[in-house]
Amino acid sequence: MLIYAVCGTLTAGGLWFAYRSFRRRRYATGLRTASVALLPMGLAMTGVVRFVLNMTFNPLAWAGVALVGLAVVLFMVARALDARGVPDGGSGPTPGQEPSAVPAAAAGGELPSAPRREAPAKKQAGGTGTEDFSDIEAILKKHGI
Repeated sequence: MLIYAVCGTLTAGGLWFAYRSFRRRRYATGLRTASVALLPMGLAMTGVVRFVLNMTFNPLAWAGVALVGLAVVLFMVARALDARGVPDGGSGPTPGQEPSAVPAAAAGGELPSAPRREAPAKKQAGGTGTEDFSDIEAILKKHGI
């Protein structure tokens, strides 16, 4: 009964403000106020208010909300890992992949290292113009220049 008393008071107060808006010929404001004022009583009559109050003070319901939140976080982390291309860590091939397609290093547990680049040749101290331009020549030949 307390729920109906509180929601009824909120609805009556809101309808009073809507009536005042209508009297001042602000029809759009009055209709908006009336629509919002009718919500508390409508929610109380449908049982939504009782459901929310029962859930608010129930620790088991909050534990359920925490579990749902944890599930959402785990799902989002899994999607982020898929987007980054992090493998699942299985040693065997995936169901759509042939066994011969798995590299030998990955099957052995080692990851192949990336090839290292050598440092570019240093310029001669004299500055006589005898620098090594072989890499530049290779790029120019590659592009047909």
